[in-house]
Amino acid sequence: MVGRSILIVDDEAPIREMIAVALEMAGYDCLEAENSQQAHAIIVDRKPDLILLDWMLPGTSGIELARRLKRDELTGGIPIIMLTAKGEEDNKIQGLEVGADDYITKPFSPRELVARLKAVLRRTGPTDGETPIEVGGLLLDPISHRVTIDGKPAEMGPTEYRLLQFFMTHQERAYTRGQLLDQVWGGNVYVEERTVDVHIRRLRKALGDAYEHLVQTVRGTGYRFSTKA
Repeated sequence: MVGRSILIVDDEAPIREMIAVALEMAGYDCLEAENSQQAHAIIVDRKPDLILLDWMLPGTSGIELARRLKRDELTGGIPIIMLTAKGEEDNKIQGLEVGADDYITKPFSPRELVARLKAVLRRTGPTDGETPIEVGGLLLDPISHRVTIDGKPAEMGPTEYRLLQFFMTHQERAYTRGQLLDQVWGGNVYVEERTVDVHIRRLRKALGDAYEHLVQTVRGTGYRFSTKA
């Protein structure tokens, strides 16, 4: 994780400085912007590994910038943590709906921020070495974000892709629905546990008759990815 660049977007210089000190002590490189326009230019130019984005910014709000970044193919994959004094639940939901990966309400401790940031980078980061993962004729390529089954492209949504990527990099271990929500959706997301079942069903359908058996139901626990019957 060390050496990764974090863009801090906040119109208050003391807050940017406080965050930068904490992150630099944890080994991160920091970039700073005081408004959305400045931030967007840095994002396009420097491609930071993560964006800490204040909700309330002069001009274009943080939420609008987040929406714009997530819509753009070039910036859509950069994780965003929203920083805000807004503690109301509907605001949190709005932030997460536009694609924010986590949400921290001010005031927060630098230690909490670093811990949450590490968790988001772990969740959204590439699998080790970005090498393709293969199980039989099932191939997942993290760089192109493509899955092929016996050489033919498999059609699946982004959530099913992330589920499959998590399973293929964590084989032979049973996970509860709650653990899968934390790992695949992120712990700070308003999703019910039964949503996991819906996406498991879609993933099995996408894998087809030849490979759906790899995603196994573990009675009383949850699910596991296994090549063993």
